Amino acid sequence: MDTTSDANLVDDWVDHNLLSTDPALLAALREAAPQALEPLSRYGELLGSTATARLAREANRQGPQLRQLDARGRRIDQLDFHPAWHELLTLLRGQGLIAAPFDSDTPGRWSAFAAGFYLHGQVEAGSLCPATMTQAAIPLLRRQPELFEPLRARLFSREHDARDLPIAAKSAIWVGMGMTEKQGGSDLRRVQTTATEQPDGSWQISGHKWFFSAPDSDAHLVLARAPAGPTCFWLPRYRPDGSRNAVQVLRLKDKLGNRSNASSEVEFHGAWAQRVGEEGRGIATLVEMAGYTRLNCVIGSAALLRAGLVQALHNARHRQAFGRRLVDQPLMQTVLADLALESEAAMRLMLRLARGFEHGEPAWQRLMTPAAKLWVCKRAVECSGEAMELLGGNGYVEDGVLARLYREAPVNSIWEGSGNVMALDVLRAMAREPAVALALLDELHAGSDDAPVCAALDRLRQRLAGDPAALEPQARRIAQELVLCAQAVLMRQQAGTVAADAFVQTRFGDGGRLLGTQPLAQAGALLDAALS
Repeated sequence: MDTTSDANLVDDWVDHNLLSTDPALLAALREAAPQALEPLSRYGELLGSTATARLAREANRQGPQLRQLDARGRRIDQLDFHPAWHELLTLLRGQGLIAAPFDSDTPGRWSAFAAGFYLHGQVEAGSLCPATMTQAAIPLLRRQPELFEPLRARLFSREHDARDLPIAAKSAIWVGMGMTEKQGGSDLRRVQTTATEQPDGSWQISGHKWFFSAPDSDAHLVLARAPAGPTCFWLPRYRPDGSRNAVQVLRLKDKLGNRSNASSEVEFHGAWAQRVGEEGRGIATLVEMAGYTRLNCVIGSAALLRAGLVQALHNARHRQAFGRRLVDQPLMQTVLADLALESEAAMRLMLRLARGFEHGEPAWQRLMTPAAKLWVCKRAVECSGEAMELLGGNGYVEDGVLARLYREAPVNSIWEGSGNVMALDVLRAMAREPAVALALLDELHAGSDDAPVCAALDRLRQRLAGDPAALEPQARRIAQELVLCAQAVLMRQQAGTVAADAFVQTRFGDGGRLLGTQPLAQAGALLDAALS
């Protein structure tokens, strides 16, 4: 068979170790979490394989199906997943990443977790959703030992137990969330789902949730209105007597992306539940949980940035047009180098946020995390489209990876608070803890000698000294400048002169928002360093 016509066709980038081919991440882990290098290298090899890529494709092509009734008309609300979904959850759970930040005091454990999530998210993003919610539930639940201790081993398990059984009969469990209602959206104060306390101290939940994440989970953390106000509740799939809890799945959401994972609309009909935290303090309880989930949104979007870059750069290195490789053509090289900078800066910011969680640094947990979620998640939307464009029509078809990345990218910008919510959270954090905000600006100023970065930090300081009422229309601009300054400092401290110079040149110059608008003399060196 004549295969000469195939000489200029480039397949997706597979069968490579995701860690060993990422020099920047490898170097960062050697410093932050050397104990994680060996297990994450093994995981990087497994994730990069053709077999795992096939699992990701199958799980997203054949998403979950809802069977509301059995053959005799009894209500079962059974979710059927492609086997690939359960294999992906088995891989993820087997790494111990869910409980990794909480089950030891090993220095660098948060960096190791973030790197593992980052590697997994480059291959399949939907499975990060139940993992994120399960992980974020741990610090909330362990404040109530009577609730947490019977769950500890199942939350920390390295097994994936897909059996539809009461929690006591399972070796491992997953936890979902149910907060959003159609009349309120992000305004959780408008919750209408009701909670009624029972004589034995349990509660009955009645009402509706417009978005009920991962409805196949073994339990959900649910927001409902108790007499004292919105309150958080633990609502398992099965009641203590072993009967199915009174939760009806009305439908699965037909989502743009995240298709491997199930999201649903449900009704509660007197569902059995236990209170988590103080009555009337449910929003504060779940906002604390959101700190962890927002960190994972940043990690997930950083993973999408890396995945898009790698596919585009691989294609450009092997495909020819107009007599030479795409990667050797100046404008293509400039755009790819810009994507490489965006990806590396997101990865370094992700690891710094993780360190902030490990050490309890309020500036990085409560101020920088929402700012990073706004910026990195939005950059993933733009950059995944750019990576797709760099492959042309081959990037636009569902047979390849990039179409899935493109559909996946917006979810992290929406989930756990949209861009406006994040920007306003940054302002609220600054207003609530001005000393923390000023200390963060001082920390960043001390880490940079770059005149454009220092000027941007000075502008931020001046804005914070002004009228707080005038800041709200500038909230996105403030969050953007804060993140870019942090990324510039991290690149200068950790990435080396070439990448740091290029980042400051492109992010603090007059080139605008389009990628590839500022020619980079060092573009070739940046691309050589991006993918080994």
